[in-house]
Amino acid sequence: MESALLFLLFAIVGLVVASIKQINQYERGIKFFLGKYSGIMQPGWNLVFPVIESYQKVDIRTKAVDVPQQEAITKDNVSTKISAVIYYKVQDAAKAILEVENFYFAIDQLAQTTMRNIVGEVELNELLLNRDKIAQRIRDIMEQTATSWGLEVLAVELKDIILPESMIRTMAKRAEAERERQATIINSEAEVVAAKNLAQAATMMSTSPGALHLRTLNS
Repeated sequence: MESALLFLLFAIVGLVVASIKQINQYERGIKFFLGKYSGIMQPGWNLVFPVIESYQKVDIRTKAVDVPQQEAITKDNVSTKISAVIYYKVQDAAKAILEVENFYFAIDQLAQTTMRNIVGEVELNELLLNRDKIAQRIRDIMEQTATSWGLEVLAVELKDIILPESMIRTMAKRAEAERERQATIINSEAEVVAAKNLAQAATMMSTSPGALHLRTLNS
């Protein structure tokens, strides 16, 4: 009898010890009872009884997703390659597990699709000059979907915008032509000023013979 009680006591202690699960400060636990969601496990020790209960940890720290280069065509039909970094965090751990199969993969795919769509809505000049505004648009659109997954998109940073070699050469030629145009304008303005000065000097000399005589003596 005593050995049976001792065995039962050890079994109970072993069951309790095996049921203790630790959730770290930067985590939340999603508990299931007989396969059904039963609540959130907060940081610290939690009891999860074997067989009838299970749990899944979720890291709620801010994460960075390095979105690889995406080929996209701008509104004015220029082919580009664009890459970005997406910063997000889990806002609702239960939704992140229950509403989407793999939120890591889902947020990456959402970022790629949204980037391509937004690039297709703007012209190349706007893409190059308003990177921050376009990044904010990408974030806002991603947020609409990510919220339903329990995620919060904190920021989007566009890294590289790569253009075809032919487009780069065309832009370089345009820049060189613009520099030449500006130089021509400056030279023309200088010639106009010089002509005005000569005209004023000629007028002064014609109305003042003494000035012409003085200039002759000085020379």
